[in-house]
Amino acid sequence: MAELATIARPYAEALFKSSAGDLKGSLAWLEELAAIAADPQLQQLADDPKVTAEQTYGVITGVCKASLSDKARNFLRTVVDNGRLLALPEVARQFRILVNAQTGSSDAVVHSPFPIEGQALADLAVTLEKRFGRKLDLSVELEPELIGGIRVVVGDEVLDTSVKARLEQMKVALIA
Repeated sequence: MAELATIARPYAEALFKSSAGDLKGSLAWLEELAAIAADPQLQQLADDPKVTAEQTYGVITGVCKASLSDKARNFLRTVVDNGRLLALPEVARQFRILVNAQTGSSDAVVHSPFPIEGQALADLAVTLEKRFGRKLDLSVELEPELIGGIRVVVGDEVLDTSVKARLEQMKVALIA
């Protein structure tokens, strides 16, 4: 894992420096490319010695939902030509960290048993930003086993107000 991080860092930093004007746009296409690169079938294709870098590049650009800018195409070509496709998800992760540091925000994952969207998500964002003391980029993941409430993960901080956590606390108190 450390090796991938070491390989990915220069790519993430170079892209960050060249994307100073459009960090969010670059992050969007980079995360799409990273999701494609993480696919096991694509990795198997890229590892096949009979498949050229040009063919791998063509498959990835063909799978992309949005049309890629020239910068995105050049970046992808560099990654593929250098045989660093496996490091692309780590490049995206490190790039997101750099973008968050630049904008003073953090990623937050809200685990909820029910979908949260619209005004409810906006209200939750305001409350959580006050609680954590910084701007948060929220994403919601459904986790029905929480029963009720939410669990929020921001970096290494966790705020767990779920019914499941409360039941676990009660169980520990009754056993002790």
